[in-house]
Amino acid sequence: MPSRPRRALAALLPALACAVALLAAPLASAHQGDPRYRSLVGELPPALDGVTVEILNYDDRMELVNRGGRDVVIEGYNREPYARVDADGTVAVNRNSTAYYLNDDRYGQEEVPAAVRENPSAAPDWQVRDRTGRFEWHDHRMHWMARGVAPQVRDQSVRTKVFDWSVPLTVGGRATAVTGTLWWVGEQGGGFPVAAIVALVAVALAAAVAVVVVRRRRGGGDRRPAGEAW
Repeated sequence: MPSRPRRALAALLPALACAVALLAAPLASAHQGDPRYRSLVGELPPALDGVTVEILNYDDRMELVNRGGRDVVIEGYNREPYARVDADGTVAVNRNSTAYYLNDDRYGQEEVPAAVRENPSAAPDWQVRDRTGRFEWHDHRMHWMARGVAPQVRDQSVRTKVFDWSVPLTVGGRATAVTGTLWWVGEQGGGFPVAAIVALVAVALAAAVAVVVVRRRRGGGDRRPAGEAW
């Protein structure tokens, strides 16, 4: 039969598990968009008729869908061809583009091979990804490249323009661009109560330890069979 301390700990385990799960939620979201910012696409130029561009997860990724019947090429940070969304839906990326590597990480911390870094004008090495006519990517031109608050934000409670951005494209061989603006919007709804959850975990652990200590002290004079010891 379970001892009283064990029963007490068992009763606390669901609360501890819930607190840990809630604490883990904001840590997981740290690898996604930053909800304190909003990156918004401006009005698309006529050259992009049939092409839609959307920002996903606040400021995390761009999505381009090509239904315009012309090939679209997204240019990288050195104006090299980075990705291609063809009129027939073929989606390909250029492995000789620095953006191919840098865009794997939100903060551009991936290593770029020396051969690519030192020869930004190399002929494209296209790798087909799919044939959906849809491409998503991290683009460092449209979000804040640090985990902190942008220096343009003087008052974190006020919606603030951080910067205007532009991503160059060619559509049917014609140069154009997607433009937009990055905004600071601050914490929405007070943010996630991480401190409260940490406090809850600490209190639950302290209570569990206290129960064990008290039960052991009270049971010090008991003469129970050795099989019940734990």
